[in-house]
Amino acid sequence: MKFINSINIDFIGKRRVFFVISLFMVAVSVAAFIYRGGPNYGIDFTGGMLMQVSFEKNVALQDVRRSLEEGGLASFELQTSDKMVMIRAKKEVGSQQEFESKVKDAFAVKFDGNPITVDRVEYVGPSVGEYLSRQALYAFLFAFGGMIVYIAFRFKSTLWGIAGVVGIVHDVIIAFGMVILVNKEVDIVVIAALLTVAGYSINDTIVLFDRMRENMRLSIKEDLGTMINKSINAVLLRTVVTTVTVFIVSGTLFFLGGDVIHTFAYIMVIGMSLGAFSTICICAPLVYVWETGKRDRMRAARQQGFIRGK
Repeated sequence: MKFINSINIDFIGKRRVFFVISLFMVAVSVAAFIYRGGPNYGIDFTGGMLMQVSFEKNVALQDVRRSLEEGGLASFELQTSDKMVMIRAKKEVGSQQEFESKVKDAFAVKFDGNPITVDRVEYVGPSVGEYLSRQALYAFLFAFGGMIVYIAFRFKSTLWGIAGVVGIVHDVIIAFGMVILVNKEVDIVVIAALLTVAGYSINDTIVLFDRMRENMRLSIKEDLGTMINKSINAVLLRTVVTTVTVFIVSGTLFFLGGDVIHTFAYIMVIGMSLGAFSTICICAPLVYVWETGKRDRMRAARQQGFIRGK
């Protein structure tokens, strides 16, 4: 921590390098989208089959999951409660009869001495998926819009609000691209993880912007680039500690949390790293570019006599 507090990195001077790295990661995400032919939507968005069965004896969730995977089901979700198991599978599984037969055969092999009773089998239509897709889009739009308004009001600059949201969009696009790249299913858990990443990212950005605003008041005559670098290095320890802490927790969930939480942890591991990167290397340099551009335009206007003043 003492080492981090003592360093003084010229982040603004390296802004072009950071912009190139950012563009490369966005390009990889777009390429993954094209290569995979779009997201691999889960049952929440595509619809599918729902089957509820009851065992004679209690069963473990991991044993049920393993038996279905060995029985040929590649994409499904499970809910269990003692002897009851609810299986939700994507519509690609075939007809209702084929799905029911495949599940029964898988359980008959794995749970030979534990007979089952089929409580219900039904089709979940894609209309629910369309509704969830629309709600997810609204969630992102309202979140981004609210953040722009809040930052613009707090820091009295719409450009600062836009810079903060650019960083969030940057993180969400790349994190989503990494989900597509490894062909993980996109469901409500993924949407929740992406919104969580956005929340962490904007929190870091607001802390940095607050320090930048404070330094701008205290050091009016100081060079803008020097002032922003000073602000970044001042909050660097806080950013590193927060990121590493969440990274450790997310990494633990990724390796030990099981299949249910695996995708959420995967996005959090990537998203926390992206959040720190975008705050320091994207949002702050964007503010510098816009503020210096505005000052240059005002200086040029004064020289031409359009604006009076110093």
